[in-house]
Amino acid sequence: MSRFKASKFRHTEVRPPRREAWISDIRAGTTPSCGNQIKSSCSLIAFNSDRPGVLGIVPLEDQGEEKRGVAYLGCHSDLVTDLDFSPFDDFLLATGSADRTVKLWRLPAPGGALPLGPGLVLGPGELQVEVLQFHPAADGVLASAAGTAVQVWDAARRQPLTELAAHGDLVQSVAWSRDGALVGTACKDKQLRVFDPRVKPEASQSTQAHENGRDTRLVWTGVQELLVSTGFNQVREREAKLWDLRLFSSALASLTLDTSPGSLMPLLDPDSGLLVLAGKGESRLSCYEVAPQQPALSPVNQCVLENTLRGAALVPRRALAVASCEVLHVLQLSATAILPISYHVPRKAVEFHEDLFPDTPGCVPASDPQAWWAGSNQQVQRVSLNPAHRPHASFTSCLVPPAEPPPDPAEPPETPVGDTDPSEGFSSPASSLTSPSTPSSLDPSLSSTSGVGTSPSQRSLQSLRGPSSKFRHAQGTVLHRDSHITNLKGLNLTTPGESDGFCANRLRVAVPLLSSGGQVAVLELRKPGRLPDTALPTLQNGAAVTDLAWDPFDPRRLAVAGEDARIRLWRVPPEGLAEVLTTPEAVLSGHTEKIYSLCFHPLAADVLASSSYDLTVRIWDLQAGAERLRLQGHRDQIFGLAWSPDGQRLATVCKDGRVRVYEPRRGPEPLQEGPGPEGARGARVVWVCDGHCLLVSGFDSRSERQLLLYAAEALAAGPLAVLGLDVAPSTLLPSYDPDTGVVLLTGKGDTRVFLYELLPEAPFFLECNSFTSLEPHKGFVLLPKTECDVQEVEFVRCLRLRQASLEPVAFRLPRVRKEFFQDDVFPDTAVTWEPVLSAQAWLGGANGQPRRLSLQPPGMIPVSQAPREAPSRRAPSLALFLEEKSDQQKKEELLNAMVAKLGNREDPLPQDSFEGVDEDEWAKYLAQIIVMGVQVVGRAFARALRQEFAASRAAADARGRAGHQSAAASNLSGLSLQEAQQILNVSKLRPEEIQKNYDHLFKVNDKSVGGSFYLQSKVVRAKERLDEELRIQAQEDREEGETPKT
Repeated sequence: MSRFKASKFRHTEVRPPRREAWISDIRAGTTPSCGNQIKSSCSLIAFNSDRPGVLGIVPLEDQGEEKRGVAYLGCHSDLVTDLDFSPFDDFLLATGSADRTVKLWRLPAPGGALPLGPGLVLGPGELQVEVLQFHPAADGVLASAAGTAVQVWDAARRQPLTELAAHGDLVQSVAWSRDGALVGTACKDKQLRVFDPRVKPEASQSTQAHENGRDTRLVWTGVQELLVSTGFNQVREREAKLWDLRLFSSALASLTLDTSPGSLMPLLDPDSGLLVLAGKGESRLSCYEVAPQQPALSPVNQCVLENTLRGAALVPRRALAVASCEVLHVLQLSATAILPISYHVPRKAVEFHEDLFPDTPGCVPASDPQAWWAGSNQQVQRVSLNPAHRPHASFTSCLVPPAEPPPDPAEPPETPVGDTDPSEGFSSPASSLTSPSTPSSLDPSLSSTSGVGTSPSQRSLQSLRGPSSKFRHAQGTVLHRDSHITNLKGLNLTTPGESDGFCANRLRVAVPLLSSGGQVAVLELRKPGRLPDTALPTLQNGAAVTDLAWDPFDPRRLAVAGEDARIRLWRVPPEGLAEVLTTPEAVLSGHTEKIYSLCFHPLAADVLASSSYDLTVRIWDLQAGAERLRLQGHRDQIFGLAWSPDGQRLATVCKDGRVRVYEPRRGPEPLQEGPGPEGARGARVVWVCDGHCLLVSGFDSRSERQLLLYAAEALAAGPLAVLGLDVAPSTLLPSYDPDTGVVLLTGKGDTRVFLYELLPEAPFFLECNSFTSLEPHKGFVLLPKTECDVQEVEFVRCLRLRQASLEPVAFRLPRVRKEFFQDDVFPDTAVTWEPVLSAQAWLGGANGQPRRLSLQPPGMIPVSQAPREAPSRRAPSLALFLEEKSDQQKKEELLNAMVAKLGNREDPLPQDSFEGVDEDEWAKYLAQIIVMGVQVVGRAFARALRQEFAASRAAADARGRAGHQSAAASNLSGLSLQEAQQILNVSKLRPEEIQKNYDHLFKVNDKSVGGSFYLQSKVVRAKERLDEELRIQAQEDREEGETPKT
């Protein structure tokens, strides 16, 4: 403000929003980062949700009568640390993450489908991204800070133009100057630095900003030479400073605020010079005007917020309501809502005020990255905010082109298998998936990633309105310790990645040990408890174990593959292993390199498939002990293999990046081939959806774990959908339950098990609650369906191998009527322990189907046939007792209570149960009942009238004793003394009891714990009324004491 001229913003008023204008029902997070947690364009709002790596997307403006729905976009595999909208394209969003990447997203218009993946990816770098910001004049130029370095990116070419690495500690803030020529940074080493990135990577100017290096922020004003920084001084007081590049050694102006621990977020509008300081974790916004003429930071106003602030952002100036003189629009992010807060300058004339709204930069960039880097300083053309001069020219960045419109329904699609409904996405789980358009390869930029770490629904359910799985509330529980096998010693935790690490059937568990000779311990599941400290009896395999598998049709036969390229078949005694076995039942030789995968045929007895480093898959007849078929065509290591449910086909996934399907009895060459995972760190394959699809788990080119779903009949067309999960070193091991369609995914050394329900059509993946443990597991295998406790709605049971124990884990569904058989969860299951064919019959070309078995326990009725439950009565809310009632309402309640004492008229009468009574007897009984009823009603009515009269007299006496002051206090507060006592539940006016009840009721009705602001206000008013009454009584006592006695 000029000292000679009053500021035009001196009367600026804050208008908190009505509750109807809140964007509610959101789930905001508290990400520990240097970002503001929320950003806005002229069309959309993006904010950090409570799930790591997931952003909430919501329209900025109301959508008519419909409530603004929040969609959730899985962006990264770790925390989103900062985000920024392009200043030119309202739907181009950049996100930075702790996963060390920066991603650019093309968001849809409100009501459209969320992107299937990022438009482009920058990185990964060596450290997590802290902050990022788009260039204000050139489209495609982006600055990002990670660690002690700031990179200026040419996003179109996906390469950095320069790196500004002259910082001594973590970079906490990055800001472009208004013309885009300079970059300012704030660092944890307490220094402010200014760079000219096109001249040199070293700082052209630097100075000490704040004496405390904790969370310093920086913004550039509308004047080229002026900056504003916020931070802490030496005594931890928050402060804001105004800097001039022409005199950078000291601040032009300094403003000390308070000692609150929350970091200050400066929100500056360069056109008006208004600065809003928002503190994280606080309930106040402070507005100042940056006045370069004095220079000074002049206070304008303060706003007290209803909710605690978690983040804040300014709405772009082009989206302001200029007709109502709105000069600022702040978005406050709280835990469950986004509150739009408007700053208005009151003016009498309803017209466009040019002094409040000067021309502002438009949305058409002035240059591209190459022109800017070559030295162009062309500025963005300014546009008028006058509504009469709108609409302005729009711009769509070519960095991430908009998605092509859906094809005409009349035209047949080119790839029917990969075709999806274009309406899916923005509000359905399909929005987190990728449907590649090219069959030959998977573009890394299309791989969708999601942050996972909390439940529920992180990747698949991109909107609350989308389809969901009936298993979404599945609960994984480690069973009681009595069922554990503990004191396991000497486990071999270095089995190849192609092996599950151990194997189990319904009776036994086989675990490889670390001792020499390839020893395998066989433990009985029917004998849980602590194992002895002495050595266990084992199978002496003779070579290091690479994989092992139980015969599904013979629970005593175990196949063990070794590094010596041999498969040994062991037979365990019926009562379990009591002594060391050194001689196997049979030895299969034929592979020339070590074996790393074994897989029994699902229907035919004595048929085993094995894969080896000799790049072949061999199928053995165990009864004859000979190799029968050999499959070829692999050009690198075979990561995994799986039989189809009907046993006719065999699928493999290979290190050469291909997925293959064979019909072994038809020929040694693959029947189909398709593109597999790009990463070469490991992969697994399993048949899903009744054999119509293949699920492959692997890695992309950036070592991110992902799932790929294929149509089994169209591998060459590429995957139907790709789902990114997280970044971890171990391969995901899929365990598929064909009865429910649920797949469990985890890796060795993980602490989390992902659950997804798989569908053969969009949205393909429906996410369920995951299971998380404190300690990592070394293996995780599925047990047969017959081991599930159906009466507890347990649909999957697994075994978890830990460092020194084996623990069963049950996955159950919470159901209300568990006394009934949940036939929607438990269809008839396949009898997997009985063979359908012999090896000779299958090799001869025969096929078969397994027998089906019902899991319904005897005596349980299916829930589909159960009678409907009567609706239960709900307890009345507290508001019913605290609301003010008229005298008429009180009388009606009194009469209703008297009638209730007589009994419910709907209940059966005593004579209803009489039998053998003639009509005279009936008349006599009926007359007695009528007379007794009239007497009871009369006595009750008279008693009620006497009580009412006594209460009225008592109230009148009380009002008379209280005097005129008490009556006046009742009128002012709107509460009578009796009503205030009822609300705080006190009978006598004792200050200690009043304060105790007030503290309790105020706390339980707080909004943060699900209470009501209305009830909380009632409690406050009651407390004020009783305090006033205590004051009146104290005054009367003093007056009586001062009155002389006569």
